[in-house]
Amino acid sequence: MSTYMAKPSEIQRGWYVIDAAGHPLGRVATEAARLLRGKHKPIYTPHIDTGDHVIVINVDRAVLTGRKLDQKIYYHHSGYPGGLKRTIYRRIMEKKPEFAMEKAIRGMLPKNRLGRAMFKKLKVYRGSEHPHASQKPAVWEVR
Repeated sequence: MSTYMAKPSEIQRGWYVIDAAGHPLGRVATEAARLLRGKHKPIYTPHIDTGDHVIVINVDRAVLTGRKLDQKIYYHHSGYPGGLKRTIYRRIMEKKPEFAMEKAIRGMLPKNRLGRAMFKKLKVYRGSEHPHASQKPAVWEVR
């Protein structure tokens, strides 16, 4: 008996909504990454994008546990000597909570063209409204 490998023509993509309100940012990111990769499906194949589309809403109401709001730091570099920039997560969650969620989810996906294709199926919104109602997304509960 041989191992089953999904073919791109056999994949059926669904749409899921995850409500991040009151849940830890990392838990929501983990569930979203699982759905984007397709690990919740029995036809999961590591080298093929078998995942679904994911909509994350209420990102501004996601929580960081412990003292992460003041201790966790986001670093990026401008490309110039001495250009290391740092921002605490309290400021990121106030100004751009979508960025914090996208960064957490992107870090859980593969670092290649397959991961970039999976990331394109992610939609993140600050409030509870989203323009994808016509896709009839199912609600996915965060454990």
